Amino acid sequence: MESFSDFKLVKQLNYAINDLGFDKPTPIQKEAFSVVLSGKDIVGVAQTGTGKTLAYMLPILQDLKFSKQVAPRIAIMVPTRELVLQVVENIESFAKYISLRVLGVYGGTNINTQMQSVAQGTDIIVGTPGRFYDLSLSGALKLKAIKKLVIDEVDVMMDLGFLPQLTNIFELLPEKRQNIMFSATMTEEVDALIDDFFIVPTKIAIAVSGTPLENIAQQCYPVPNFYTKVNLLTHLIKNKTDFRKVLIFVSSKKIADRLFDALEGRFGSELGVIHSNKSQNYRIRSVEQFDSGVNRILLSTDVMARGLDLEKITHVINFDTPTYPENYMHRIGRTGRAEEEGNTILFYTEKETENKRSDRGFDENENPYK
Repeated sequence: MESFSDFKLVKQLNYAINDLGFDKPTPIQKEAFSVVLSGKDIVGVAQTGTGKTLAYMLPILQDLKFSKQVAPRIAIMVPTRELVLQVVENIESFAKYISLRVLGVYGGTNINTQMQSVAQGTDIIVGTPGRFYDLSLSGALKLKAIKKLVIDEVDVMMDLGFLPQLTNIFELLPEKRQNIMFSATMTEEVDALIDDFFIVPTKIAIAVSGTPLENIAQQCYPVPNFYTKVNLLTHLIKNKTDFRKVLIFVSSKKIADRLFDALEGRFGSELGVIHSNKSQNYRIRSVEQFDSGVNRILLSTDVMARGLDLEKITHVINFDTPTYPENYMHRIGRTGRAEEEGNTILFYTEKETENKRSDRGFDENENPYK
């Protein structure tokens, strides 16, 4: 599929796409269009910046007929206020020539004002889970007409602790609906949510763009336990000549803090950490210091590193082995940027061996420890 004309869009959508200057659909847009249009449940795994919003909105707008009803027919949930505003703005640009009502709702602002806006009627409601649920409980937001539920950046929602609200919202929605979920990384929590509420979803996974594996040297080391991993990591990164800018991935906030404590005595001022339990100001400062070279080493969970677009990372170290291959690809895509040489190292215990095989496809007879 080389152009948007292959989608056979209504002319109003074509006009909007031309105005936006979009040339041809991205891989996620190509893969998702027919599935979303079919009404099947879908789970898409794709990074930020791959055109996810248009991937789910194009088929939704193609299929959405004019209506004067008050209750919304499309619900879109995203993790943050900033993303609500961004998605509303995007939808308005896509639906520029369509008679459509879009409303964004989020916490940190007067709920009564938003209740009044909901009462005036909308076709599409975009919101954070907490405010979405509060409006539903108040009776202001009626969910009986929802035909399609979109959950975008679900991995961030889980990391921010929104699972209870998501579960409650699922219980309030009509049983007969289409579920559309997008995530940049997969987790066991996300898998459990899919198992509980989705009906035989189609899964679409798009490889990390701009990650040519031939640019990235990959190594792995078998290690018995956490403490050995710490010792090996310390041995490697004390070499400041080669390990000039190191991003270290860990599987959880708890391990991130534990590893930070283990390394702080040796690398103190060179070390930073980001995960969702840290304040936003702390995270921003840690990223800025790493980006500018003040800190040489940054520890991060998968979710928090998603939006990082940092240059000149010499090494990505996987302190543990990701459960999902998509997460491994996402991690190593942080190095080897702009045709530069990148390096990635994976630590794995005996328990992690199976995940290593699925992530890397290592031939056990080869020697990757050069």
